[in-house]
Amino acid sequence: MRIPPHYQQPSWQRFFAGAAIGAVISWGVFLFIFGVIQEEHSTIINKQKQTIQDLENDKKIYQDEYTKLNKKAQEKLTVQEIKIKLTNGDRYLFKDFRITNIENSVKEDLKDVMAKDIESIVSNHLLIERIIENKPLKFDGKEYKLEMTKFMLTTTLYIEIKISFVD
Repeated sequence: MRIPPHYQQPSWQRFFAGAAIGAVISWGVFLFIFGVIQEEHSTIINKQKQTIQDLENDKKIYQDEYTKLNKKAQEKLTVQEIKIKLTNGDRYLFKDFRITNIENSVKEDLKDVMAKDIESIVSNHLLIERIIENKPLKFDGKEYKLEMTKFMLTTTLYIEIKISFVD
């Protein structure tokens, strides 16, 4: 089998030369356009990576802040401190030491209230009143009883008590 002698004719030589030059030029244009498009895509991807990183940092900050706020809200909804005040201790000529002992003994009786949520304390405020009023105290051969006069409840449980002789 023989190749036709078209390669010797100048018209065919110009055609093949034009096709080869056209292929080289089109390949160059293709590479240029492809490079420009890839550069644009890489720029977009880098911007998106930066945006994602910024959003992840913001999300982390918000999550940390949300956790802190939840802890603060949890603390606000529970009893954090108990304060007892004996209002008429000086009427019975009690020294500060005895008044402090009475207040501390009432605090000791109410220590189970610490870290409880406020709703359960409000629903059981009569139980707290009975715990305080049913506590007998004996000093110097005399019996005393306690009476709750004020009950305030926030994150601090504040109770004012009054002492009197047992009848």
